[in-house]
Amino acid sequence: MWEQNSLRKLEKATSKTKNCHILTSLPDKDYKDLSLANSLDYIWKKSYYNGIFHLFDGILYHRFRHTCVMVLCSRILINKILLECNKKIDSRDLSEDRTMERVKTYDWWPSWRKDVIEYCHSCEGFQKTNNTTGERFGLSIHIQEPSTPWEVVHINWVTALPPVGEKYYNACHVIVDRYRKI
Repeated sequence: MWEQNSLRKLEKATSKTKNCHILTSLPDKDYKDLSLANSLDYIWKKSYYNGIFHLFDGILYHRFRHTCVMVLCSRILINKILLECNKKIDSRDLSEDRTMERVKTYDWWPSWRKDVIEYCHSCEGFQKTNNTTGERFGLSIHIQEPSTPWEVVHINWVTALPPVGEKYYNACHVIVDRYRKI
């Protein structure tokens, strides 16, 4: 997903932010500068003391279970990743869960889950396909339970069937008695 040029830009962006700069300078001090480590923000400090960060070729990585992903500090790069991970090749928007999975596969930053949710909910394609406003779907009127046969009857057409018979019928008229369900 990343080209060599993009990796160099990532390395430069990492050195500009406070927490990333501290984490990339700690290996130079043999990880013994506790005052420098304690100056990290809380979530960064917690992850640092758990041994989750690794520096390789000037790029900071975040390890979680069996995967290791790049740490992003630049808001520009974060927005670029959100855009790339939310779009498929055919330019359709992915769901929130799929976007979350794709981001988790490639990158990490402290508020990545919250940022993915906000990005997906603000995306025009997501708003069009996930319309959660208005009334819930369901029955518009209550259907009474019948007490005698043929009191309540449902009538429906099943269409677009394969043509059958001499006259090539392709629909079926369905009548259901709610009392006996036949």
